[in-house]
Amino acid sequence: MQLVNGLHFKNIRGDLFGGITAAVVALPLALAFGVSSGAGAIAGLYGAIIIGFFAALFGGTPSQISGPTGPMTVVMATVFSQLVASNPKTGVALAFTTVMLGGIFQIIFGLMRLGKYITLMPYTVISGFMSGVGVIIILIQLGPFLGHSPSANVIESVNRVPYFLAHANLAAVGLGILTLAIVFGSPAKLTRLIPSPLLALIIGTIAAVCFLPDSNLRLIGDIPSGLPRLQLPTFNVAQFRAIFGYGLMLAVLGSIDSLLTSLVADNITHTQHDSDRELIGQGIGNLISGLCGGLPGAGATMRTVINVKTGGKTPISGMIHALVLLVIVLKAGELTANIPHAVLAGILIKVGIDIIDWSFLKRAHKISLKATGLMYIVLFLTVFVDLITAVAVGVFFANLLTIKNLSDIQSNRVKAITNPDDDTDLNTAEKHLLKRARGKILLFNLSGPMSFGAAKTISQRMGIVSKYEVLILDLSDVPLLGVTASLAIENMIKDAYEKKHQVFLVGAKGKVKDRLQKLQLLKLLTPSHCFNERLFALQEAIAGIESSGVRDNKIVNSENSGSNQIE
Repeated sequence: MQLVNGLHFKNIRGDLFGGITAAVVALPLALAFGVSSGAGAIAGLYGAIIIGFFAALFGGTPSQISGPTGPMTVVMATVFSQLVASNPKTGVALAFTTVMLGGIFQIIFGLMRLGKYITLMPYTVISGFMSGVGVIIILIQLGPFLGHSPSANVIESVNRVPYFLAHANLAAVGLGILTLAIVFGSPAKLTRLIPSPLLALIIGTIAAVCFLPDSNLRLIGDIPSGLPRLQLPTFNVAQFRAIFGYGLMLAVLGSIDSLLTSLVADNITHTQHDSDRELIGQGIGNLISGLCGGLPGAGATMRTVINVKTGGKTPISGMIHALVLLVIVLKAGELTANIPHAVLAGILIKVGIDIIDWSFLKRAHKISLKATGLMYIVLFLTVFVDLITAVAVGVFFANLLTIKNLSDIQSNRVKAITNPDDDTDLNTAEKHLLKRARGKILLFNLSGPMSFGAAKTISQRMGIVSKYEVLILDLSDVPLLGVTASLAIENMIKDAYEKKHQVFLVGAKGKVKDRLQKLQLLKLLTPSHCFNERLFALQEAIAGIESSGVRDNKIVNSENSGSNQIE
């Protein structure tokens, strides 16, 4: 396995342009995410640099740009506010330890090859979850947008909206509106030259410095320049459960976010990413970011698309993006001191609006009311409870709906055939044999995968077995047989034998036969009553029925003859 996935220097010019452009786009977002998280603007920059570099170096999606994202920042804001509030002395160290733990979990996910399973999530859950994250970002930015300090707690932010409105800083509101106007209204030709978030950052900051110097605006202030100091892991027994839970939340969320971005990158580059390698790369990035006091991050869709559109194709573009940001931190940190929070809030409100899945929200009710209800439940839980609960509840109920639908399909494929005219799948010879049986044979036909969803239907049909002399179980079209369905079949066979009926098995092969052998179900059957084809089983059953009929006639004749002699 290559140390760096897809690394070559054949596209160095495109990677250079792509990396620089992605860095320009990432700069205002990194600052905004850092401030929003509570860890500070510099934490956002450190996260963008470290995750951007190491995820590109060790990841499995060559063109992907990684760094702090909206969903990860939402979780980090909660982590920071909770741990710092409960542990004033060690809270910051505990928060970054949580980031490191999240990175370790991601590395474990990759080593366990869980990449291909993480994105196996219903779209309704993903849509509700991402839309919920967008709503959270908008709600927690209302305070800074109106000139007040931010809060990581959504409910607190909502409760304080009346106060924010009654005591709004008009200068901050004006800058926020100006920022929204720029990020939403910049013409496409202009945004090709300079991304709208960066343009808004520059114009908003200049406006604040030149025209609003005495407006009591909240500014980023001085941020440290130079290389970060190491944040050594710190553990607190009292907070271990919270650290573990939030670390797992960051790992799962970052993995989903990154792999969904990887799918987008695949679509626009016509390549195939390595999911497990991507998780390891993201994990390494988050682990080192936590050690250096940076925010957690993931693959960033917008930055990745911009990178590809401007020529980036290999991991070099992601590493150049990180190095450009590093130069800014080392040489131009003082230029960020006068950036108003209101401008960053406007940029993040645009991010939140973009994250909301408007396309699906508009048409979800036309597709399925159940799916729509599930999506809104996930959205509500994401906003007002927490992200992991929302995803867990969403996946649970989505699986229940899926199981119900699959069970209905499987139940329709469980057929009890006694009348040959009822089933068009029988050939002429098989229909003829069933007619000769005169209703004494029950042909129990199963088709398609049979899971526990079909077991109930199989068990419900057991009551009719006693009405027939012969039971033929046809598994010819069953590629997969679950344990519960197998046990239901076993009960049916035992019930038939208890009533002295004959049982034939048809078409058990491959995985189905292995399952029956492991459950020792085949030992219940007479070896001569197992067939590969349905026709042979019907012929054998008819022969048995007719020979039994001949014996019964002889017994009846013998009894009649004996009674005549006595008389």
